[in-house]
Amino acid sequence: MKLSTKIILFSSLFMLLLILLVNTSIYYLFQRTSMDRELDELTAEVNEMAGTLKDNPNIPEKELLEAFLPTEGMIRVIDENGDYLVQVTKKYPYTKLSANYSTTEKRNVQSMKNQPDFATVAKPIIWNNGDVVTLQVYKQLTGHASTMETLFYVLAVASFIMLAPTVAAGVFLSRFITKPVQELTETMKANVAGGKWEKITMDRRPKDELSEMEQTYNRMINHLKENFEKQEMFVSDASHELKTPISIIKSYAQLLKRRGYTDQNLLNESVEAINSEADRMQKLVEQMLLLAKNKEDASFERINIVELCRSIADTFKGAYNREIYVDAREEEIRISANADQVRQVVYILLDNALKYSEETVTVSIRQGTPYTFVSVEDNGPGIPADKQKSIFDRFYRLDKSRSRETGGTGLGLSIAAMIAKAHHGAITVSSEPGKGSVFTLRLPL
Repeated sequence: MKLSTKIILFSSLFMLLLILLVNTSIYYLFQRTSMDRELDELTAEVNEMAGTLKDNPNIPEKELLEAFLPTEGMIRVIDENGDYLVQVTKKYPYTKLSANYSTTEKRNVQSMKNQPDFATVAKPIIWNNGDVVTLQVYKQLTGHASTMETLFYVLAVASFIMLAPTVAAGVFLSRFITKPVQELTETMKANVAGGKWEKITMDRRPKDELSEMEQTYNRMINHLKENFEKQEMFVSDASHELKTPISIIKSYAQLLKRRGYTDQNLLNESVEAINSEADRMQKLVEQMLLLAKNKEDASFERINIVELCRSIADTFKGAYNREIYVDAREEEIRISANADQVRQVVYILLDNALKYSEETVTVSIRQGTPYTFVSVEDNGPGIPADKQKSIFDRFYRLDKSRSRETGGTGLGLSIAAMIAKAHHGAITVSSEPGKGSVFTLRLPL
């Protein structure tokens, strides 16, 4: 069943039940009020009859009671044996109505087959012989029945009149609600079938849940498109990065096959080139595998962050023949962390600093409360303020051409940020174009 049909059925059935409940309450409340009024009027007439009988003992009771006889009714005087002392009526079928001797005043409603109901009032009076008898008066509620029938038809017509706009409103509401859903469905089908990134056209709609749904979908499409493009770019760049070392390795291998057995210099050059390109490929593959993992299982231990940073700096000094200054006020600052992962973060930050800066790189270690801060400062070109947040995104590269020349993949900083987050820490950057950059790793003690 379609959502629009459910909305129409639900709203219509709900309104129908509500109308039936209200109209039924009105009907029975009016019936009760009208019936009480009829009984009150009949009670007043019985009291008047009793008073007239008492004040006129010389007039025959039957003649007197005939003067009070309702047009459609009956009057009875019943003794204690249940016999009728007087029975006055103009219609014989009324004599089938039941009668009971009573010493207390009673009022009720009696029914007769194929006839409107009868209101009856029974009142004890003193008869001319001094006995206590019951004066019982019956009045057929013809007017009441006609009024209730008219009320029934009026309420039925009113129910239909009220229900018709409800159905129309349900149809309008269902279209209003399902239109954005249908547009969303059609857009999603088009995106799936055509591989497109179409968004929903935002009409001038009020700010409601449906509008929020459309905006959320458009933001999701933008996010998916952006990530898809980044991944496409990454796959393209990774393919390029892998293709180059593979081609170099293959070329040197073929060269070795032809002349490597006789030329020692060529052998040494080929082995060195193959080893270098293999390391480059290994680094790229390891970064890709690390990003593909959902969770890195790592054990934490107490490590000396100052010693770890000095060791990494010494390694880079020997490999790059660059000046790296380590500034630490204390020789031992211990934190709880995974040594290999923290080493990788510092390695990534130092590697980037050396790639994009020709001058001295400074590594500062400071102990605070409750964090330890490791800062890597370079004198490179700097990073624009509007790009500083994006550099931690996966596959993002600030300078694509330069990154390709230096062998970057756009994965390093995203890996570093992921490791810092796993340690309940963070990485921040402070930079101005032309004045260098400072990357700070914050780790809890």
